[in-house]
Amino acid sequence: MASSSSLNPESGNFHSRPNFYLGQHDQDRTDTLTDDQYYQVLDTGFSFVTTPITNGRFRQRVVDLYRSHLEEREQWKQERGLSASQSANASLPVPIVPALTDKDTTLFPSSYVGSLVAYASPWIDLCSSDPLISSISRQVLNLEVGYANFCGARSIIVPGPRSDESGKDVAQFARGINELLRVSTRANIIVHMPMYREPGLEEKTDLLSTTLGAAAAEKKDPSGEIDLFSAWDSWHTIRTACTYSMRLFVALRIPKRLPERELQDRWFAEPLHYLTFSSDIFQVNRTGNPSLSRHHQEMLNRYMRLKNAPWLILSDVGPDPKKLAEKSSPKSLDFPSLAEAKQVLQENRRDNHNAHVSYMRYLERNQPPYGNIESPTLITFQDWLQSPLQPLSDNLESATYEMFEGDPVKYDQYELAITEAMRDWKEFRKPTSSVPYEGHSEPELMVAVAGAGRGPLVTRVLRAAASTGTAIQLWALEKNQNAYVYLLRQNEREWNGQVTVVKTDMRGWKGPTPKGHSNVTTKVDILVTELLGSFGDNELSPECIDGIQRHIARPHGISIPASYTAHLSPISTPRIHADLGSRITTDPHAFDTPWVVRLFAIDFVCQSVPLLHRFQEAWEFSHPVEVTRADDFIEEHGMAAKHTTPGIGSMSGSSGTNEHNARHCHLTFVCRSRGVIHGLAGYFESTLYEPMDKKKELVEISTVPDQIDRKSKDMISWFPIFFPLRQPLYFPQDTELEVSMWRQTDDTSVWYEWLVEAFAWVGPKTRIKVGASELHSSRKVACLM
Repeated sequence: MASSSSLNPESGNFHSRPNFYLGQHDQDRTDTLTDDQYYQVLDTGFSFVTTPITNGRFRQRVVDLYRSHLEEREQWKQERGLSASQSANASLPVPIVPALTDKDTTLFPSSYVGSLVAYASPWIDLCSSDPLISSISRQVLNLEVGYANFCGARSIIVPGPRSDESGKDVAQFARGINELLRVSTRANIIVHMPMYREPGLEEKTDLLSTTLGAAAAEKKDPSGEIDLFSAWDSWHTIRTACTYSMRLFVALRIPKRLPERELQDRWFAEPLHYLTFSSDIFQVNRTGNPSLSRHHQEMLNRYMRLKNAPWLILSDVGPDPKKLAEKSSPKSLDFPSLAEAKQVLQENRRDNHNAHVSYMRYLERNQPPYGNIESPTLITFQDWLQSPLQPLSDNLESATYEMFEGDPVKYDQYELAITEAMRDWKEFRKPTSSVPYEGHSEPELMVAVAGAGRGPLVTRVLRAAASTGTAIQLWALEKNQNAYVYLLRQNEREWNGQVTVVKTDMRGWKGPTPKGHSNVTTKVDILVTELLGSFGDNELSPECIDGIQRHIARPHGISIPASYTAHLSPISTPRIHADLGSRITTDPHAFDTPWVVRLFAIDFVCQSVPLLHRFQEAWEFSHPVEVTRADDFIEEHGMAAKHTTPGIGSMSGSSGTNEHNARHCHLTFVCRSRGVIHGLAGYFESTLYEPMDKKKELVEISTVPDQIDRKSKDMISWFPIFFPLRQPLYFPQDTELEVSMWRQTDDTSVWYEWLVEAFAWVGPKTRIKVGASELHSSRKVACLM
């Protein structure tokens, strides 16, 4: 991305909120605007304009083609003595729509055609029950899209089906859109769909079936109820038939009456390209100007927080198409006086004023500011897939450490936990593991920071000790030889030599050697680590702490963190699923990899009900805990255990020294409305320290969406983890999703396996399985111990 772009997070021009790119659409327009007309529309404040691909002459030619074909078919039947009620031979040739001519369109390649949004003819009827009309419609649509693609249009809007009643009709439409993606080699295809079937929200132009008198009677619900999710259902059918193409988007018609938040969330997760607002949606305020309701403003502000914010199309709000057609270029004055020039400017300003555009610009200027966790850099990370870190097998770079260190909330909470632990040590007179040495008989706390990185936790330990007046001996352990150099420099320049820096894998550390006793090792009173991953345990915090916790003093020694829990929730995220689908040729394990991603354009499909929450705990790890380590296992079972072949757990031949860190969960989630899930969102919570005074609050951190503001507001150190499903799982309303997940180990690596099943209730005590995913496994990309 060019450094001069206003949307480049690295440039100094990054706007605090996104621009509104306003487009103008006129449902009555049948011809492409002339150059003068196009620039007149832009002068009113619009950024782009829609254009029809073909004109009324072409439509009449199609109508005449159909009618002439019917006449030929009737003549064929008469020649063979068939009655009017008898069907003609199904193998008779169907009408073929001839290629476009220059009389059929006013759209031609031009210098600004890339700024035009091509709009397919709204009378095209792919969903017609008449096979001839649907065949002609398919041909017409292919001709229009192919020609717009040739002219250089970058986006082509296709009006969506006008009804969701017939699955056959929607499937026919979906098949036609799939064909368009092959016809259009470069342009994006955008299907124009209503948020829901609000009366009056559809196209005003008659369908080809209606024009030809072949339209079927509309099916109406006798109860008068509107199925809020039927339009989304049709869209889901379309994009599924198109295998989540990266060139397929949706343009969303915003209704006058907004639906419940649940449906707004569903569309928020979809690949939105345009939001379209008709003139009917706007209200008239006290000054007589157009305005949107508070609910519409809130919805718009929320949708505009997407990294790829949708563009906005205002429909039928002017300029008046007749006046625009009649209006000629303004007269120019070769040598105007100042008064004449001022008069021309005032006239142009008055003529070009558009109240709807002015109001939208007002909303643009008054968008709510970004929050503390919505920096330009974080916005670029929305729904961007990252492979999980493997800190045990890989050495991190300084830039990676620096990014983690940029989160003050995390380290403030760690410092608070360390401070509370030191205060409790003093208040409750707990013993220490230090050994008196010459000139120092007072006890000192033995503290170790394992996996010190570049030392942010070391600094926080020293600050906590200073604020509580606690004497300590401090060790910083780091296996990364490059970070070790940095720690030595920090110890010399920042920590005044107060820290003993040790280059070692924490699991192989021999223990702390107290001052004045070079041949003696003792225990650690406080062990501090920051090994937590997006799912809590996915960066092998349990395995790492297992290897060092033997040095924690018993029974009074403390581990910070003390415990952590993993949490799951099924989600719909079409954008990420499409991204993974595009990677599968180069990464065959894309759908079996737990990805770290800042989930944003997602829909939490489940609801919280009594006993079954939207975010549920999968499992927990606590430290320290008594375990049998590998070397202890060999001593107990003899040297033969050393040669055990690694398998998939103790039941399959491995020694089983890490089986205590295996986990399994089976969770049930309740879904009120029908929908689709593309995977599982994973989060974690951690109790860093539990004060001995039970009246004090726990020192905690959390990434769970409904807990993070309460426990660690504005913390950004961890993005969620995402466990994808290879095939999206669709489910009906009133469904229970059952999630099974396993944390597996073979003593050399750790991986996850997951499975999702959908059950629908068909009676008070009876439910049936309506779908299930395959069993996914990340063993091929396991985290190495």
